Order: sequence, then structure tokens, then C-alpha cells
Amino acid sequence: MVGAPDAATFPTPPYTTLDRTPISREKPYLFVENGRYQVRVPQARRDTRGVSWADGPTPGRTVPLTDFFVAKPTDSVREINRQLARGKHLLLTPGVYDVARSIEVKRPGTVVLGLGHATLTAVAGSTPLDVADVPGVVIAGVTVDAGTEESPVLLRVGRKNTRGWSVPGNPTTLSDVYFRVGGPHVGKTDTALEVNSDHVLIDHTWVWRGDHGVEGFTDTQRWHTNTGRTGVVVNGDHVTATGLFVEHFQRYNTVWNGEHGTTVLYQNELPYDPPTQADWMNGPVEGFAGYKVGDRVKHHTLHGGGVYVFNQNNPSIHTENGFEVPSTPGVRLHHIMTVNLSAGTIDHVVNGLGEAADTTRVGVPVYVVEYP
Repeated sequence: MVGAPDAATFPTPPYTTLDRTPISREKPYLFVENGRYQVRVPQARRDTRGVSWADGPTPGRTVPLTDFFVAKPTDSVREINRQLARGKHLLLTPGVYDVARSIEVKRPGTVVLGLGHATLTAVAGSTPLDVADVPGVVIAGVTVDAGTEESPVLLRVGRKNTRGWSVPGNPTTLSDVYFRVGGPHVGKTDTALEVNSDHVLIDHTWVWRGDHGVEGFTDTQRWHTNTGRTGVVVNGDHVTATGLFVEHFQRYNTVWNGEHGTTVLYQNELPYDPPTQADWMNGPVEGFAGYKVGDRVKHHTLHGGGVYVFNQNNPSIHTENGFEVPSTPGVRLHHIMTVNLSAGTIDHVVNGLGEAADTTRVGVPVYVVEYP
């Protein structure tokens, strides 16, 4: 169905409810037991509903704090990498860490836990966090910040065109990992998050380009200064995202090239600040979709997705589609929408289907219940 929600086919209010979560993992947490600090690392669980502690403690492992290197912002990346290479996990105390070379997580099962959303800021175009193609790594509670020189990527999981150990029951997991390209200072990156490994779980991740930050630029200046082409690129297979928020990037916000990917809840705002339509063109196509599934992908599932438009800098700008996916039976989108926040136009919801989200219906979503 295309157009406004209908009570017979779309729930009112328009909520999307899954009977079970396909895969989940609670975030690690610090606690005290018998007077000693420990870190509880919950295990991944499949096809679950309800809380994980209903029948006792959340299943997982307890790691003593003595097995962690407790880092401070004054510690060098060289020392952090030396401790990781010795087999230590990493606990990042609150603060801003200037990272001129990658923090390298190479050992399966390594835990990197940030307190107070410890911030890793790229220096000299570095990739602040680089995770090897190994299973079971857990990154949680970290903000990754672009620096003033362009980085190729801010956080990379695995390498392109390689396949390491794929362990469906023990996915590398990103929990509460945030990305910022500009805002408090100038930021530049090609891509924020790149996932090349298979069986990765992305759990509540906000990936943001600062097109309305506090650096003192006009919108036109910011378009050419805070540069971020793509928010998220997924090349690995069997990657799942639960709560994926990607906003304001200058080309596709999310590009999903891996097979058998699943997203549960996707939110996107297109960039506010393209100066002209010519700056917001994908070849002959007006604009870039907020969610792009690669043309060769045969199997992909999205539950509950929204793309919003607010072309504040130039309200005449158009974006042809909110979502762009291959037209094939194995690629399925459930409950997707576009909405106008008062400027600009998204002409269609997905692949030329769906009415325009324009200024005649500000704040009123345009729904496609199922595609295809």
C-alpha cells in the first residue's frame, strides 16, 4: 500500500512490533563484587523477547578489572596498543583522547568499554579505532570524533575483501557507539563506520555529520568544511543493526552491500545544508537516498525505517527517493516512511513508489507498508 496509513493494513498508531529480536547482546557494565571491581560481559542471544534477567543473572562472563588496562586521556596510543597486544581488555575513563594512529583491537573476545562516553578524536587523518576480522569483540560506550584532516574511516571492523572467523553465536558487537563529524570543531571523514566482517551486531549507534554545529559557520560554509560523504557502509554478510541512526551525510547516509543483512529501526535525516541542487545530485538523479541497499544484494530485511527532509539552506532542493533498494523478492522493507520537517522535498518513499513528502504535508508521514 502507498499513501496515508489505512487501519486495515497499517497499525494505528503506526507502531512496528516484532515478536522476537533476531539477535541481541546487553552492553557490558562495571560492578563491585566482594569489594572488587568486575566487568560483566553479557553473551549474545537469538530470537528473544522480554528481559534477559527474568530467570537469574543475564547469561555471560565476568571479567575482573585487573584484566583491563584502565586508560586515561594522557596515555599514548602506543601504550594502549601495547597493553592490548599483551592480552588486556581496555577501559577508557572519561575524557577526550587524541588519536594520531589507530587503536588496534586484534584479539578475539576483547572488550573496549568507555565510561562517560570517552571520546576518541582523529588526529592527522587517522582511523581512531580499527578492529580486526576476529569474533566476539565488544565495543561499548565510546564516541568517535572526526578531526580537522580527513580520515578515510573513523571505525573499521575487519578488512575489505577478506573473511576471517565467522561465528554467528559470538558476533563482534558495537553498543552505544556514537560518531560525530563536526559540531564542537571542524570534522572531516570519507566514511564514519565501515563494517567488513560477517556476523556483526550494531546495537544503538548514532552516526552524525554536523551540518548545524557550533563552529560559527554559515550553512554554505559548513557544507564545504564539515565533510562526510557516507555515514555507514556494511560490506559483511549476516550483519544486524538494532537501532541505527544516521544523519546529514553528503552522499548516501547508509550503504548496505552485504548479504542477509537485517535492520530493526532505522532513522535518518538528510543533510540540511546542500547549497544548491547541483551540490545534491547523484549523477542524473536528484539527491541520494537515506538508505541504500547495494544493487547486487539478493537478501536484506528492514523493519521500521524513516527518512526525514529539512533542506533548511535551500528549500527548493529535491531528493528522488528516501529508500533505494534492488527490486528482488529477497529484499524486503516492512513499515517505511518519509516525512517533511518544513523544507525541501522527497519525491518518493522507495524506488519511485509513494507520494511526495513536501511542504504541503509538513509533519505528516508518507508510508509504504511493505516493499515489494
